Amino acid sequence: MVKVALIGTGKMGLSHLSILGAHADVQVTGVSDTSKMVLDVLKKFTKFPCYPNYEQMLNEVEADAVIVAVPTKFHSPMVKKILEKGKHVFAEKPLCLTAEESKELVDLVEKKEVVNQVGYHNKFVGTFRELKKIIDGEFLGKLFHFTGEASGPVVVKPKQDNWRGDPSEGGGCLMDYASHVIDLINYTLGPVESVKGSILKPLYSKRVEDSVYSLLELSSKLSGVLMANWSDVTYRKMNTTLTIQGAKGKIICDANELKVYFNSTDVPGGYSRGWNVKYVTDLTDPVDFYLRGEEYSAQIDYFVKAIQKKVPNSINNFKSAWSTDKAISLIKNSSSL
Repeated sequence: MVKVALIGTGKMGLSHLSILGAHADVQVTGVSDTSKMVLDVLKKFTKFPCYPNYEQMLNEVEADAVIVAVPTKFHSPMVKKILEKGKHVFAEKPLCLTAEESKELVDLVEKKEVVNQVGYHNKFVGTFRELKKIIDGEFLGKLFHFTGEASGPVVVKPKQDNWRGDPSEGGGCLMDYASHVIDLINYTLGPVESVKGSILKPLYSKRVEDSVYSLLELSSKLSGVLMANWSDVTYRKMNTTLTIQGAKGKIICDANELKVYFNSTDVPGGYSRGWNVKYVTDLTDPVDFYLRGEEYSAQIDYFVKAIQKKVPNSINNFKSAWSTDKAISLIKNSSSL
């Protein structure tokens, strides 16, 4: 059994807690949050030991690993304290407010030799995993261009008195929505090396951007466009899409389906020349506990297996998240906002 403590019981924290509580190889040894109301409910309806102070929890409970699901501004100091105790860490995305803070955590996890992971769950979505297999197999030939998009209805009116409107807490479409797309681009095509120009445009917010438009160049010199908008009411929930054009075909992929066109017979098994459509239900491995989507359970399961040394600590580790934070910094620096 892997003993896990959790810090933060907001939306993502409660999701992680539900998954951890149902995991056959996990024992939840402690839960910490500053909300007395939330802790009172957990004390009444669960057997999890609850603490209003995370440092007290870490000093009193046995924990092999800690899940950090608090606002991004707290990640750097909090994760440092956890790592100094030699604990494995899973932190929500983005890793830190700045690339410099992320680099400090990367250096520390390498020194402590602990398992580390960040909650970019799209890497565990079946369609995006299939997309990477096709790209890695070079079935599109020489790549010409890519477009990464994320749209959804998060900020749809002027008044926003929460963390989303505060840049010091990690608010803004770039840190929230666009980071998911950047991370997928880094994972699928290679890291962002330079940014040729960006527009960070507020629509309803006063202190942060609600949309992001950026021209990216990767380490391979492949170029493409990033577009993110969290004020788009034409979507019921967040939708993330990658479109990739190559000499031998084209892919359009989101979390629900993968559409790929091959203009030759040099195709992967299960595909044919012309248009092919694969649905996420055909590409997703089953999980023991379903909540919101298989990917959320799959990422926690991978973290647990990495601690058990059953899989390598190679997906969504701090180093890859640092690469995403570096790209975010490049985009900010290239913007006129």
